[in-house]
Amino acid sequence: MSKVVLITGGSSGIGKSIGEYLAEKGFIVYGTSRNPENYKNSKFPILALDVKKVETIKQTVSEIISKENRLDVLINNAGAGITGPIEEIPEAEIKSNFETNFFGPINVIKAVLPQMRKQQSGLIINITSIAGYMGLPYRGVYSASKGALELLTEAFRMELKDFNIKMTNVAPGDFATNIAAGRYHAPLLGDSPYKKPYGDTLELMNEHVDNGSNPNIMAEAVYKIIINPNPKGHYKVGEFMQKFSIVLKRILPDKVYEKMLMKHYKL
Repeated sequence: MSKVVLITGGSSGIGKSIGEYLAEKGFIVYGTSRNPENYKNSKFPILALDVKKVETIKQTVSEIISKENRLDVLINNAGAGITGPIEEIPEAEIKSNFETNFFGPINVIKAVLPQMRKQQSGLIINITSIAGYMGLPYRGVYSASKGALELLTEAFRMELKDFNIKMTNVAPGDFATNIAAGRYHAPLLGDSPYKKPYGDTLELMNEHVDNGSNPNIMAEAVYKIIINPNPKGHYKVGEFMQKFSIVLKRILPDKVYEKMLMKHYKL
C-alpha cells in the first residue's frame, strides 16, 4: 500500500522538490500552500493551508484522511526566514516568525496525531535548519525558532514511542531556493549603529542561498528517512563545512567558536 504523505509548504523550494521526488517513487503526496490556486500545474495536489490558522490545518488534514483513510507521513516544511539586528526587529515580526516556524508545526502535529495513533503508526519529519544549532548574527530570531523546534522534537519522540509514531528533524544548510525573497528583512536604517555590519552580513547570506545546493539532495535524504524503519532524532543535510560547524560547536570553547563565526561573517 502506497504511503500517504502531507507536506506543508509544498508548492516551491525544498517542499516542492521533496513532493515531486516522493510522487515519482509511488507515494500519495499532498502539498499545501496559502494560495493553492497559483499552483494548478503541480505534479501533486496542493491544498489550502496556512500554518498560522488552526482551522485551515484541521480542515486540510481531515480532507486527506477522509479521502485516503490514513495519513502515514507528515513533513513540516513550511517556514519563514527573518533577518536583522534583534534590537531593531519589531516584536510583531518576531512573534510572526515563531507562529510560522514553531507554533505552526506544533499545530499540524496535533492535527495528525489522532489518526496516526489510531493507525498505531506514523512518521513526522520536521524541517529545521543548521542555523538552529547556533545563534547566528543578524539571524538570531530564525536560529531561535528552528532551534526550539529541534528541542521540541526530542521531547515529542519520547512521548510518542508507546504509539509507534516516529519523529525526526532534518536540518538543511543553504539550498538554492526562493527563501531569501520571502523572508522578513529588518530595514537597513541610515542612522542605525548596525548599518554596515548588518548590510554586509545580509549580502553574504543572500550569496550563500544563491550559491546553495540543489534541493533534490534534501528530497533524497527525506526519502531515505521514510524508508528507514527506525530513524534517528537528528539529520543534517548540506555542505561538509556547514555540517561540521555543528561538530565544532560541541568541541571548541565558546569564545573560540564565537570568533570563528565572526570571522566567517566578517564582523
